[in-house]
Amino acid sequence: MRKNSVKNTRINAEVMRELSVAIRNLKDPRISPMVSVTGAEVTPDLQYCKVYISVLGSEESLGKTMEGLKAAGGFLRRELAQTVNLRHTPELQFVEDHSIEYGARMDALINKVAKEDAEKHVETEDEISSDSDENEEN
Repeated sequence: MRKNSVKNTRINAEVMRELSVAIRNLKDPRISPMVSVTGAEVTPDLQYCKVYISVLGSEESLGKTMEGLKAAGGFLRRELAQTVNLRHTPELQFVEDHSIEYGARMDALINKVAKEDAEKHVETEDEISSDSDENEEN
């Protein structure tokens, strides 16, 4: 099976969906309630799966969550084997994904620049209107 085949893409989506449900049902206090599975990449031979995890919160909560997920890796693999019908259940490798934080930071920067641009636009309009008022008086 090729890496970007339709079958591999379907397996990735199914693994991501089922792991999201399984992680949400974990009772480990180390795992943050604001954890989300942002992606899953199963190798073509179905031996390994990189699971991309994003946690809203501090770096400390991210570290604790990753520890909890690595500790629960065997349980999650067994849950995955019961819910997804695959010949081999892949070994799970959890990887930190910072794309959500990066996107939020970019959104904040764009909003800041847009606000500054709007303020400059208002100032420019005020100057133009005050200049036109002075010209009308003369």
